[in-house]
Amino acid sequence: MEDYEVYTLPNGIRIAHKQMPHTQIAHCGIMLDIGSRDEQPHQQGLAHFWEHMAFKGTEKRKSYHIITRLETVGGELNAYTTKEKVCFHASVLGAHFEKATELLADITFHSVFPEKQIERERGVILEEMAMYYDSPEDAIQDDFDELMFPNHALGGNILGTTETVGSFRREDLQRFIGENYDTRRIVFASVSNLPFKQVVKVAEKYLRDVPEQHAIRQRKTPTDYVPRQTRVERPITQAQCALGRPAYGLTDPRRLPFFMLVNLLGGPGMNSRLNLNLREKNGLVYSIDASYTPFLDTGFLGIYFGTDPRKVERARTLIMKELKRLREQPLTTLQLHQTKEQLVGQLAMAEESNNSFMLMMAKSLLDIDRVEALNDIFNDIKAVTARELQDLAQEAFMDDQFSSLTFVPEKE
Repeated sequence: MEDYEVYTLPNGIRIAHKQMPHTQIAHCGIMLDIGSRDEQPHQQGLAHFWEHMAFKGTEKRKSYHIITRLETVGGELNAYTTKEKVCFHASVLGAHFEKATELLADITFHSVFPEKQIERERGVILEEMAMYYDSPEDAIQDDFDELMFPNHALGGNILGTTETVGSFRREDLQRFIGENYDTRRIVFASVSNLPFKQVVKVAEKYLRDVPEQHAIRQRKTPTDYVPRQTRVERPITQAQCALGRPAYGLTDPRRLPFFMLVNLLGGPGMNSRLNLNLREKNGLVYSIDASYTPFLDTGFLGIYFGTDPRKVERARTLIMKELKRLREQPLTTLQLHQTKEQLVGQLAMAEESNNSFMLMMAKSLLDIDRVEALNDIFNDIKAVTARELQDLAQEAFMDDQFSSLTFVPEKE
């Protein structure tokens, strides 16, 4: 991504902006480098609970006024929580950019967490958890995290547990935020047709008085991975399966070529090797995908599919066959070229979304202190060799390093 600009406020909060002259929509968000991995065991789900409660009342607004503030002008207000981030963001017509910025600052820094709303939202989140449990293709991904990172916050469910969610009080939210909140680890990002000076002026108006605060926090890196094979009976008709292993962190130089390798194996394209083999050639699955999720200090590879319980082992055998093929057979010149062109095209298309642009910009500044130019990424992709990809496959695709989790139908 090119032509973005950054300004740092005296309190440490950074303002990042990319001007897009031909859009009428302004996308903006406040991203904090706080996530579920920063929770203690008794706090599991607290970051996500905070995300919900930010909409339930501030020092000057009640919940109704928060949720209707942008809706009445055709805008959208939203938020999400990941293992390492909490983000509040909005999309509005450019004329309402200041209104969106003021609201985002209000819910991020001035929430009061009303006790009555805590009780109501507790029930909402418990229903959200039940919804995910009833969707085995979603539940297996959460449960597989726990298998990959046992006894570590990265393995915990972002939503929490029924016990922890049932225990949260206002003081728990205030304590968690106080322990992790660091103005140097907060970015306000925007993409719109507004000039940078105007964006800075508006952002300064609502963010400059946020008290400077530094948090002393040490994230623990997972260690001592041991492959595990687990089988769980569930009230389902189709078996759900997950395979995977730890992988490379965000700052590892092998991250980009590994992403390319995983994209070839089971990315979103219908021509991925797993899709061609398991769906198109053998008719074993409706969908199958491989994904690589990097964190700051680690990451993991996950392969997910659903199939008839009688076909699970056949599907696994074919997956391992594809992993072996990548270990033993280097890509031909044509295959390597096509793999690179596909990834370049996918990344270019992803950057067509200005909202995704904005969120990526904030995350990149927090994670690696810069936003990589798209042309630089393309050049790095073009520099990857077939030998490099094969070496990675030999290092990361060894059969005995994979864990597995399988949901199977309950026995009658």
